[in-house]
This record gives sequence, C-alpha cells and structure tokens, in this order.
Amino acid sequence: MIDRTVSTVIDANKCTGCGLCVTVCPSGTLSLQGDKAVVSGDRSLSCGHCAAVCPADAITVHAVDPEASRYATFAADPSWLPPGEFNTTQLVRLMASRRSCRHFKNKPVERSTLEDLVKIGITAPSGTNNQLWSFTILPDRESVAAFGDQVALFFKHINKLAENGFLRHALRLIGKAELANYYRDYHQSVSEALTEREKNGRDRLFHGATAAIVAGSKPGGSTPKEDALLAVQNILLAAHSMGLGTCLIGFAAIPLKKDIRVKRFLGVPDNEHVHAVIALGYPDEPYLKVAGRKKIVSRYFTAAQTRNGK
Repeated sequence: MIDRTVSTVIDANKCTGCGLCVTVCPSGTLSLQGDKAVVSGDRSLSCGHCAAVCPADAITVHAVDPEASRYATFAADPSWLPPGEFNTTQLVRLMASRRSCRHFKNKPVERSTLEDLVKIGITAPSGTNNQLWSFTILPDRESVAAFGDQVALFFKHINKLAENGFLRHALRLIGKAELANYYRDYHQSVSEALTEREKNGRDRLFHGATAAIVAGSKPGGSTPKEDALLAVQNILLAAHSMGLGTCLIGFAAIPLKKDIRVKRFLGVPDNEHVHAVIALGYPDEPYLKVAGRKKIVSRYFTAAQTRNGK
C-alpha cells in the first residue's frame, strides 16, 4: 500500500494567502480558509509542489528528505529552471554523445560518485509520485566480478537446458517457445562468452567495468518498471557528464528476474523486482562524433480521423 500520509505543515505567520499552493496541489490536500492556506485533506502525494511554489517559504513537506538533494561531488543549484530556459542543442548533444561503453579503464569509481548518481536518478518522475525505486550499488571490480560469476552459472544451466532438443520441442508444443528462441538467437554467443571467460578471463558481460548499479522497484508502485527505467536514463546521462561510461547489461538483469538465488546473492529482497543493471566505469573509448539512429516513422491520431471514418 502506498503511503499517502500528510506531512505538510504551513506556517500561518508567513503565509500570504496567495493560493498558489492550492492551485498546484495534485491531491487536494490544501485549501484556502479566509486569507490563509491550510492543510485540509487527509491524503498527500508528498510531491513538494506546494513548497516549491510558495513565494513566502511558508510550507514544509516533512516527507521530503533534504539530503536527497545534496550531492557530495558537486554543488546543486536549487533554483528552478523554467521551461524553455535550457539550451536544447546542448541537451541533445549530451543525449546523443552517451554511448554504451564496452571498454573500461581499470580505475575505481568513488562511492560518493555512485551515491550521487542514485540521487540524480531519483529526480525522475514516478507514477503518482510513489518513488518506490530500489538501487543496489556494486562499488568495486571485485563485487562486479563476483556478480558476473553468478550470471555465468545461471547461463551455463540455461545453455544445458537449451541443448536438449526434445525439451525445446516439447515446450514449444505447449506454447512455451522461450527456450527454443533462446537457443536460436543466443545459445552460441553465450556459449562462446562462457568459454572465453573460463579460458582467458575475458569479461564479455561487464567489459571490465569497475562498478555497477542494479535498479529495481519495491512493491506497491503503479508503474514500477517505467519509474525505474526513467531513473536509469537520468543515471546514464549524469554519468556521462561526470566523465563515466555506462552500459545497460541485459544479460545480467535476466538472472535477477528469473532466479531468486541470484537476487539473494546481491541482497535484493525477494519482494522487489529488478528492471535494469548498469555497468559503470571510466571509459577507454575516444569517439570523434555522435552516432546516428535508424529511421523512425511516427504515427498520428486525430479526432478528425474518427469523425471522417478513416
């Protein structure tokens, strides 16, 4: 159950009765009584909109943790940036410049940087502001490698199952084609990666990354996967701005979704869901320009189409 406890407090001595807080409140928690704003509702999203809009600094939302907006590696600017006042060219340049890094330097990432990345991640929106993200930080190469060992064990087992033709065929007949599809698309490449890992220690999973962040969600969220992935995108972009390389490791996320023993190995609670694994480190890849994208054709819907029977 999502906590909607009201923690908003209004200082009546400071309140000017402008009503801005009432206007922006999405849950009807506040109202104007006489010439003052008051807390009149019994539910709150704890979004902090009211405190952010108040010109008299009369509102405090105690559910909001001030430490979540304080960073160790840089000084944040607490002033609001209005729409249209950021350089779109530079924003797109940052987004396009972030590439999936598969060559990392053997250089550790400071824990303070990893913790700041998580804080940056949670500036993302979440469904009904539930903020039920979860993050597990692997702060060093040894921890990443230990996790990699668990992933390798998982895929050794999957590969062994996939090599059983009778099993693949039987599962397909009952509408479960996942194992057959895996065998067709991934068995060979995974087998090669496992062999290289055992013979010469080559890390084709994390590519030598010296840290990782596992992003998930606690139970009760309305859009848990979307919330987590929005936070992940924040982390990816922020990491690039900090001089770090990143790569989403889908093959590392699969065991965390399929095998509870792997979740427990990382200390992820049984009732949490994992949505993404981010490899992190200092990149050893010097690019000269941004890469392009495949052509995309957008689809439009207009109400006029339905009126005209199209």
